[in-house]
Amino acid sequence: MTLDQLRIFIAVAEREHLTRAAEALRLTPSAVSSAIHALEARYDARLFDRVGRRIELTEAGRVFLVEARATIARAQAAELALAELGGLLRGTLEVQASQTIASYWLPSALVRFRAAYPSLGIHLQIGNTETVRHAVHEGLAEIGFIEGEIDDPALATRAVGEDRLILVTTPGHALARAATVGPEEIATTRWVMRERGSGTRSVFEAALTARGIQPERLQVDMELPSNEAVRAAVETGEHATVVSELVASPHIEAGKLARVAFEMTPRAFRMVWHKERYRSKAARALETLLSEPTSG
Repeated sequence: MTLDQLRIFIAVAEREHLTRAAEALRLTPSAVSSAIHALEARYDARLFDRVGRRIELTEAGRVFLVEARATIARAQAAELALAELGGLLRGTLEVQASQTIASYWLPSALVRFRAAYPSLGIHLQIGNTETVRHAVHEGLAEIGFIEGEIDDPALATRAVGEDRLILVTTPGHALARAATVGPEEIATTRWVMRERGSGTRSVFEAALTARGIQPERLQVDMELPSNEAVRAAVETGEHATVVSELVASPHIEAGKLARVAFEMTPRAFRMVWHKERYRSKAARALETLLSEPTSG
């Protein structure tokens, strides 16, 4: 088994399409197909099923994908470490970030980082706080960015920014007109929420608990997997939600959402890394850049 075969398998698995994977890898479709067939034949394991015109991962393929990604990530980390030991700053820095950070806070920093270190590549994947924690713990990413706190003694964290969660509804909602919002109003409101494991959900539930409101009392009608999905659902219905101020502000200014009188303390954006793994100069350089004030 070679790293090239693993890269090909990952590309096909992520796109569920041989030709699109070949285009992304700049290979011929026949070369991609041969690599997949070679893996399946050597290990007598079917990795994909054909369903109509598309292909889907089998159960074996899904299990193998986790290991393949971990192997490639560790290989890239080793390459980056060796290049740095040779005095070079090049390679690919594997980064994972939770949705709010990846979509609204981190991109401008990555642009500045890329301009400062053009020989370095950056591979960013997006998840929620729990999936980012898992990725860094397992070595799928060298560094992660999360919202709030995590409980993992193998990982170190440092605050690199902050954000504020706010409650929002449509402008005509009863909560939007209320001067104050207490436990009963929270309990009788219908909610759209991010999934469990997201930083937004966990920080909000901790804030409720601190005010003596049991999170289990919330009438959660829907759990949706992204900030944009949650926001769009609230804009078209009779629900409330909690989102980042970064996400909601443009829609409040446009009159599509209204802020509810329920204040929460700012939450930290944290950089996270594994305490016992090699920490590259590239990762340290990104941390330093994030500590510098931006112009304008």
